[in-house]
Amino acid sequence: MVVYFSRLGRKLRTDQELMLVANAKDLARIKHYDFGGTYREGHSYSGHVYFVPEDTLLLDEASHLGIRGPDDLYGGVVPYPFAKTKAITHQLVDDHAERPDGWSSAFAEQVRNVVLPGYTVFSAHDAKAAAERIISRTAVRVKAPLATGGKGQALVTSVEELDAFVKDVPADDIATYGLVLEENLQQVRTLSIGHITVDKLTITYHGTQRFTTDNDGRSVYGGSDLVCVRGGWGALDRLSMTDKTRVGVAEAKLYDEAMHEYPGFVASRRNYDVGQGVDSKGRRRSVVFESSWRIGGATSAEIMALTEFTRDPSVHVVEASHVEKYGSNRKAPPRAVTHFQGDDPEVGPMIRYTLVTRMQRRPI
Repeated sequence: MVVYFSRLGRKLRTDQELMLVANAKDLARIKHYDFGGTYREGHSYSGHVYFVPEDTLLLDEASHLGIRGPDDLYGGVVPYPFAKTKAITHQLVDDHAERPDGWSSAFAEQVRNVVLPGYTVFSAHDAKAAAERIISRTAVRVKAPLATGGKGQALVTSVEELDAFVKDVPADDIATYGLVLEENLQQVRTLSIGHITVDKLTITYHGTQRFTTDNDGRSVYGGSDLVCVRGGWGALDRLSMTDKTRVGVAEAKLYDEAMHEYPGFVASRRNYDVGQGVDSKGRRRSVVFESSWRIGGATSAEIMALTEFTRDPSVHVVEASHVEKYGSNRKAPPRAVTHFQGDDPEVGPMIRYTLVTRMQRRPI
């Protein structure tokens, strides 16, 4: 079991790096593997090597590492850089729009009814054309696909505001990863829908993300509460859930199935953020915001559930929560596993912990 930092990976904070290592150690215990620390290029490893990368891998990089399928990593592999982001979600502005090699219009068409109205663009010129179409109806949420945690995005109401945003994004990044322009959703509740496979064990889950206030007074991701069930999408469908959650699960499943349009895609971790809120016309909407085929905020809760399922074959449902809180003197509740508590150099004092809140068993 090794931690791997990918060629085009994202920069992690100190607490995120520590979480990555903690997640890998927990997975090693589940699989009964030795933990080998950070992957060393050229080192001769004995036996099968299982990778825990910090980001979604590209197909050529995965092949070089010997990754052939989902049994070789906790995460995912895509054929092109843009395909690891939400840039795949929307259609281009027209048939003449700029696009990278491997772009799939078929994927965007298949998910059109489960995402917000919007466009993906790969040039400043196309961004302007897309904005003009949307601004005539409503404000535009513009996002740089590589950004996380609510950063790298803005709400714009004019082409001038869009130009100011685009000016701060390197042209090479736009050409490689694109920009997303979509209608804005308000009063949003975000669901986490996931499908995880480790060895012969598959679990699926639905859950809700929570938000908290960071040390600078901003609203940021504060963790996830998951309801995990042993089995695939069918097992999740059989769980009792609200009508809104059931709609979100169906949308995430459709988005997941459409990934066959990108040959070479494989993933053992599939996580989808589904936003449910109100659009500019006051209508209730449920849409897939984005996907994640890498270690994420919900991962420690996923792995804690996997641990319980592995430990006891009679366990059928596990409810687990991952919590992130900011500020000094924060304490985790009894029975929680604290992964980080201290002063992160980038975001200041915080605590991150995970706990199982409920388990449901059934006869073996």
